[in-house]
Amino acid sequence: MSINLRPNLGEQGKRYIRAYTPGDDFYEELIELHRDLSDEQSAQVNARLILLLANHIGDLAVLREAMAIARKHL
Repeated sequence: MSINLRPNLGEQGKRYIRAYTPGDDFYEELIELHRDLSDEQSAQVNARLILLLANHIGDLAVLREAMAIARKHL
């Protein structure tokens, strides 16, 4: 399996008028997750979120590909 780079966010059973709306919803919730946190707490919540999502994905090849893509664009 390789990483899916096409827009793929959504909520089961919910219909969206615009393709980017679920991404906007996620971004809003991600920003809210960090509200009122210190820089250290924000870094900790990011690390926990990454580990939870990596565990959910579970495929090391996909995770390696995602890390390579993320770093490549810095």
